[in-house]
Amino acid sequence: MHIRVILITIILTLLMIYSVSAEVYSYGENDTVVGTIKKHTTKNEESLIEIARKYDLGYNEIADSNPDLDPFIPGDAVTVIVPTSWILPDVSLHKGIVINLSEMRLYYFFRKHKSNLVKTFPIGIGSEGNNTPEGTFSIIEKIVKPSWYVPESIRQERPELPMVVPPGPKNPLGSHALRLSLPTILIHGTNRPFGIGRMVSHGCIRLYPEDIPKLFKLVSTGAQVTIIRHPIKIGIENKNVYIEVHNDKYLDLDYFEEAVKLLQHKNLLKDVNTEKFYWALKEKRGIPINISD
Repeated sequence: MHIRVILITIILTLLMIYSVSAEVYSYGENDTVVGTIKKHTTKNEESLIEIARKYDLGYNEIADSNPDLDPFIPGDAVTVIVPTSWILPDVSLHKGIVINLSEMRLYYFFRKHKSNLVKTFPIGIGSEGNNTPEGTFSIIEKIVKPSWYVPESIRQERPELPMVVPPGPKNPLGSHALRLSLPTILIHGTNRPFGIGRMVSHGCIRLYPEDIPKLFKLVSTGAQVTIIRHPIKIGIENKNVYIEVHNDKYLDLDYFEEAVKLLQHKNLLKDVNTEKFYWALKEKRGIPINISD
Protein backbone atom coordinates (compact mmCIF):
# COMPACT_ATOMS: atom_id res chain seq x y z
CA MET A 1 0.00 0.00 0.00
CA HIS A 2 2.84 2.36 0.88
CA ILE A 3 4.49 1.81 -2.53
CA ARG A 4 1.16 2.41 -4.28
CA VAL A 5 0.73 5.76 -2.52
CA ILE A 6 4.25 6.79 -3.54
CA LEU A 7 3.58 5.86 -7.18
CA ILE A 8 0.32 7.80 -7.24
CA THR A 9 2.09 10.82 -5.73
CA ILE A 10 4.83 10.66 -8.38
CA ILE A 11 2.28 10.42 -11.21
CA LEU A 12 0.25 13.34 -9.88
CA THR A 13 3.43 15.41 -9.49
CA LEU A 14 4.47 14.67 -13.08
CA LEU A 15 1.01 15.61 -14.33
CA MET A 16 1.19 18.89 -12.41
CA ILE A 17 4.63 19.65 -13.87
CA TYR A 18 3.37 18.89 -17.38
CA SER A 19 0.33 21.09 -16.88
CA VAL A 20 2.48 24.00 -15.71
CA SER A 21 5.08 23.55 -18.44
CA ALA A 22 2.32 23.55 -21.07
CA GLU A 23 1.31 27.09 -20.09
CA VAL A 24 4.26 28.71 -18.31
CA TYR A 25 7.62 29.14 -20.02
CA SER A 26 11.04 29.66 -18.50
CA TYR A 27 13.64 31.74 -20.27
CA GLY A 28 17.22 32.88 -19.84
CA GLU A 29 19.01 36.13 -20.48
CA ASN A 30 20.41 34.88 -23.78
CA ASP A 31 17.56 32.63 -24.96
CA THR A 32 14.46 34.70 -25.71
CA VAL A 33 12.39 32.28 -27.82
CA VAL A 34 9.76 30.30 -25.89
CA GLY A 35 7.32 27.55 -26.81
CA THR A 36 7.29 25.24 -29.83
CA ILE A 37 5.46 25.25 -33.17
CA LYS A 38 2.87 22.45 -33.32
CA LYS A 39 0.70 20.88 -36.01
CA HIS A 40 -2.98 20.00 -35.89
CA THR A 41 -5.00 17.83 -38.28
CA THR A 42 -8.52 19.13 -38.86
CA LYS A 43 -11.54 16.92 -38.28
CA ASN A 44 -15.32 17.23 -38.07
CA GLU A 45 -15.30 20.41 -40.20
CA GLU A 46 -13.60 22.46 -37.48
CA SER A 47 -12.55 25.98 -38.40
CA LEU A 48 -9.24 27.71 -37.78
CA ILE A 49 -11.07 29.93 -35.28
CA GLU A 50 -12.01 26.88 -33.21
CA ILE A 51 -8.48 25.51 -33.43
CA ALA A 52 -7.06 28.88 -32.38
CA ARG A 53 -9.11 28.93 -29.19
CA LYS A 54 -8.23 25.32 -28.41
CA TYR A 55 -4.53 26.26 -28.39
CA ASP A 56 -5.06 29.68 -26.75
CA LEU A 57 -4.29 31.65 -29.91
CA GLY A 58 -5.94 34.65 -31.51
CA TYR A 59 -7.57 34.74 -34.94
CA ASN A 60 -4.67 36.80 -36.34
CA GLU A 61 -2.08 34.24 -35.27
CA ILE A 62 -3.76 31.18 -36.76
CA ALA A 63 -4.72 32.99 -39.98
CA ASP A 64 -1.27 34.53 -40.58
CA SER A 65 0.46 31.21 -39.94
CA ASN A 66 -1.78 29.43 -42.45
CA PRO A 67 -2.31 31.94 -45.28
CA ASP A 68 -3.27 29.26 -47.82
CA LEU A 69 -6.18 27.93 -45.74
CA ASP A 70 -9.72 29.27 -45.54
CA PRO A 71 -10.14 30.32 -41.86
CA PHE A 72 -13.77 29.16 -41.81
CA ILE A 73 -13.64 26.04 -44.01
CA PRO A 74 -10.03 24.80 -44.09
CA GLY A 75 -11.12 21.31 -45.12
CA ASP A 76 -11.09 17.90 -43.45
CA ALA A 77 -7.85 16.11 -42.53
CA VAL A 78 -5.83 19.23 -43.36
CA THR A 79 -2.57 19.97 -41.51
CA VAL A 80 -2.68 23.31 -39.68
CA ILE A 81 0.39 25.07 -38.30
CA VAL A 82 -0.22 25.93 -34.64
CA PRO A 83 2.03 28.93 -33.81
CA THR A 84 2.58 28.31 -30.10
CA SER A 85 6.08 29.81 -30.09
CA TRP A 86 7.04 33.44 -29.53
CA ILE A 87 10.01 35.75 -29.28
CA LEU A 88 9.77 37.67 -26.02
CA PRO A 89 9.09 41.41 -26.41
CA ASP A 90 12.20 43.59 -26.47
CA VAL A 91 11.66 45.87 -23.48
CA SER A 92 14.15 47.33 -21.01
CA LEU A 93 12.75 45.18 -18.20
CA HIS A 94 10.76 41.95 -18.33
CA LYS A 95 8.44 42.85 -15.48
CA GLY A 96 4.70 42.61 -14.91
CA ILE A 97 2.46 42.77 -17.97
CA VAL A 98 3.84 43.57 -21.41
CA ILE A 99 1.33 43.96 -24.26
CA ASN A 100 2.50 44.03 -27.87
CA LEU A 101 -0.28 45.53 -29.98
CA SER A 102 1.34 44.47 -33.25
CA GLU A 103 0.98 40.79 -32.40
CA MET A 104 -2.15 41.16 -30.23
CA ARG A 105 -0.60 39.24 -27.36
CA LEU A 106 -0.10 39.83 -23.65
CA TYR A 107 2.89 38.55 -21.66
CA TYR A 108 3.02 38.30 -17.87
CA PHE A 109 6.55 38.07 -16.48
CA PHE A 110 7.31 36.81 -12.98
CA ARG A 111 9.90 34.95 -10.94
CA LYS A 112 9.46 31.72 -9.02
CA HIS A 113 12.08 29.53 -7.34
CA LYS A 114 14.76 31.88 -8.75
CA SER A 115 13.59 31.21 -12.32
CA ASN A 116 12.43 33.76 -14.91
CA LEU A 117 8.96 32.74 -16.07
CA VAL A 118 6.42 34.07 -18.53
CA LYS A 119 2.77 33.29 -19.21
CA THR A 120 1.17 34.57 -22.39
CA PHE A 121 -2.36 35.16 -23.68
CA PRO A 122 -3.91 36.27 -27.00
CA ILE A 123 -5.91 39.51 -26.88
CA GLY A 124 -8.31 41.73 -28.78
CA ILE A 125 -7.40 45.42 -29.04
CA GLY A 126 -8.78 48.79 -30.13
CA SER A 127 -10.22 49.22 -33.60
CA GLU A 128 -9.14 51.92 -36.04
CA GLY A 129 -9.95 55.28 -34.51
CA ASN A 130 -10.13 53.68 -31.05
CA ASN A 131 -6.46 52.79 -30.76
CA THR A 132 -5.29 51.12 -27.58
CA PRO A 133 -2.74 53.61 -26.14
CA GLU A 134 0.95 52.84 -25.83
CA GLY A 135 2.92 53.66 -22.70
CA THR A 136 3.70 52.48 -19.18
CA PHE A 137 0.83 52.18 -16.72
CA SER A 138 -0.10 50.21 -13.61
CA ILE A 139 -3.02 48.15 -12.33
CA ILE A 140 -5.02 50.34 -9.95
CA GLU A 141 -8.07 48.13 -9.39
CA LYS A 142 -9.13 44.49 -9.68
CA ILE A 143 -12.84 43.89 -10.22
CA VAL A 144 -14.78 40.63 -10.00
CA LYS A 145 -18.08 40.55 -11.91
CA PRO A 146 -17.70 44.11 -13.21
CA SER A 147 -20.64 46.25 -14.26
CA TRP A 148 -20.17 48.08 -17.55
CA TYR A 149 -20.78 51.80 -17.25
CA VAL A 150 -21.37 52.56 -20.90
CA PRO A 151 -19.31 55.56 -22.09
CA GLU A 152 -21.32 58.39 -23.61
CA SER A 153 -19.43 58.04 -26.89
CA ILE A 154 -20.62 54.44 -27.21
CA ARG A 155 -24.18 55.32 -26.23
CA GLN A 156 -24.21 57.88 -29.04
CA GLU A 157 -23.29 55.09 -31.45
CA ARG A 158 -25.76 52.66 -29.86
CA PRO A 159 -28.53 54.63 -28.12
CA GLU A 160 -30.39 51.42 -27.27
CA LEU A 161 -27.79 50.60 -24.61
CA PRO A 162 -28.55 51.34 -20.95
CA MET A 163 -26.29 53.54 -18.86
CA VAL A 164 -25.11 50.49 -16.91
CA VAL A 165 -24.94 46.83 -17.98
CA PRO A 166 -24.93 44.58 -14.89
CA PRO A 167 -22.74 41.46 -14.55
CA GLY A 168 -23.92 38.51 -16.60
CA PRO A 169 -23.76 36.89 -20.03
CA LYS A 170 -24.66 40.13 -21.84
CA ASN A 171 -21.87 42.12 -20.18
CA PRO A 172 -18.99 42.71 -22.67
CA LEU A 173 -16.47 43.01 -19.79
CA GLY A 174 -16.83 39.33 -18.94
CA SER A 175 -16.19 37.88 -15.48
CA HIS A 176 -13.14 39.93 -14.39
CA ALA A 177 -11.51 43.27 -15.13
CA LEU A 178 -8.21 45.01 -14.37
CA ARG A 179 -8.35 48.82 -14.41
CA LEU A 180 -5.24 50.65 -15.59
CA SER A 181 -3.89 53.96 -14.28
CA LEU A 182 -5.27 55.33 -17.54
CA PRO A 183 -8.84 55.00 -16.17
CA THR A 184 -10.68 54.57 -19.48
CA ILE A 185 -8.69 51.43 -20.32
CA LEU A 186 -9.38 48.00 -18.87
CA ILE A 187 -7.94 44.55 -19.36
CA HIS A 188 -11.04 42.37 -19.20
CA GLY A 189 -12.83 39.27 -20.39
CA THR A 190 -15.45 39.22 -23.11
CA ASN A 191 -18.78 37.73 -24.09
CA ARG A 192 -17.62 37.73 -27.73
CA PRO A 193 -14.59 35.42 -27.86
CA PHE A 194 -14.43 35.60 -31.66
CA GLY A 195 -12.94 39.10 -31.20
CA ILE A 196 -9.69 37.76 -29.75
CA GLY A 197 -6.91 38.36 -32.24
CA ARG A 198 -8.82 41.19 -33.88
CA MET A 199 -9.01 44.98 -33.65
CA VAL A 200 -12.56 45.25 -32.33
CA SER A 201 -12.67 47.15 -29.02
CA HIS A 202 -13.00 50.83 -28.14
CA GLY A 203 -9.45 50.77 -26.77
CA CYS A 204 -9.65 48.15 -24.01
CA ILE A 205 -7.76 44.85 -24.03
CA ARG A 206 -9.91 41.72 -24.20
CA LEU A 207 -9.01 38.16 -23.18
CA TYR A 208 -10.82 34.87 -23.75
CA PRO A 209 -13.37 34.10 -20.98
CA GLU A 210 -11.21 31.18 -19.83
CA ASP A 211 -8.01 33.31 -19.75
CA ILE A 212 -9.05 36.39 -17.80
CA PRO A 213 -9.51 34.53 -14.46
CA LYS A 214 -5.99 33.09 -14.81
CA LEU A 215 -4.40 36.49 -15.40
CA PHE A 216 -6.58 38.07 -12.69
CA LYS A 217 -5.29 35.55 -10.15
CA LEU A 218 -1.64 36.14 -11.10
CA VAL A 219 -1.60 39.95 -11.17
CA SER A 220 -1.52 42.18 -8.10
CA THR A 221 -2.70 45.77 -7.74
CA GLY A 222 0.19 48.07 -8.56
CA ALA A 223 1.66 45.73 -11.18
CA GLN A 224 3.35 47.47 -14.08
CA VAL A 225 1.70 47.34 -17.52
CA THR A 226 3.82 48.22 -20.55
CA ILE A 227 2.02 48.60 -23.89
CA ILE A 228 4.19 48.63 -27.00
CA ARG A 229 3.79 48.32 -30.77
CA HIS A 230 6.64 46.16 -32.12
CA PRO A 231 5.83 44.48 -35.45
CA ILE A 232 9.33 42.98 -35.66
CA LYS A 233 11.02 41.02 -32.88
CA ILE A 234 14.52 39.55 -32.86
CA GLY A 235 15.44 36.66 -30.58
CA ILE A 236 18.10 34.08 -29.80
CA GLU A 237 17.70 30.36 -29.12
CA ASN A 238 20.67 28.00 -28.84
CA LYS A 239 22.86 30.69 -30.46
CA ASN A 240 20.57 30.82 -33.53
CA VAL A 241 19.03 34.12 -34.65
CA TYR A 242 15.23 34.26 -34.99
CA ILE A 243 12.94 36.92 -36.40
CA GLU A 244 9.18 37.27 -35.86
CA VAL A 245 7.34 39.61 -38.23
CA HIS A 246 3.74 40.81 -37.83
CA ASN A 247 1.73 42.66 -40.44
CA ASP A 248 0.65 45.69 -38.40
CA LYS A 249 -1.80 47.62 -40.57
CA TYR A 250 -1.60 50.65 -38.29
CA LEU A 251 2.03 51.32 -39.18
CA ASP A 252 3.54 52.87 -42.29
CA LEU A 253 6.86 51.10 -41.85
CA ASP A 254 9.80 50.05 -43.97
CA TYR A 255 10.07 46.52 -42.58
CA PHE A 256 13.46 45.83 -44.17
CA GLU A 257 15.01 49.00 -42.80
CA GLU A 258 13.56 48.42 -39.33
CA ALA A 259 14.69 44.78 -39.21
CA VAL A 260 18.24 45.66 -40.29
CA LYS A 261 18.36 48.37 -37.63
CA LEU A 262 17.29 45.91 -34.91
CA LEU A 263 19.82 43.29 -36.02
CA GLN A 264 22.61 45.87 -36.11
CA HIS A 265 21.70 47.11 -32.65
CA LYS A 266 22.05 43.56 -31.32
CA ASN A 267 25.22 42.97 -33.38
CA LEU A 268 23.54 40.01 -35.13
CA LEU A 269 23.40 41.13 -38.77
CA LYS A 270 26.65 39.27 -39.58
CA ASP A 271 25.03 35.97 -38.48
CA VAL A 272 21.98 36.23 -40.76
CA ASN A 273 21.23 34.24 -43.90
CA THR A 274 20.02 36.79 -46.47
CA GLU A 275 17.57 34.46 -48.24
CA LYS A 276 15.88 33.34 -45.01
CA PHE A 277 15.78 36.95 -43.82
CA TYR A 278 14.04 38.23 -46.97
CA TRP A 279 11.53 35.35 -46.90
CA ALA A 280 10.53 36.04 -43.29
CA LEU A 281 10.04 39.75 -44.05
CA LYS A 282 7.99 39.01 -47.15
CA GLU A 283 5.73 36.36 -45.60
CA LYS A 284 5.02 38.06 -42.24
CA ARG A 285 3.81 34.77 -40.75
CA GLY A 286 3.96 36.07 -37.17
CA ILE A 287 6.03 33.12 -35.96
CA PRO A 288 9.72 32.87 -34.99
CA ILE A 289 11.77 32.02 -38.09
CA ASN A 290 15.37 30.84 -37.84
CA ILE A 291 17.38 33.18 -40.08
CA SER A 292 20.84 32.08 -39.02
CA ASP A 293 23.46 31.61 -41.72
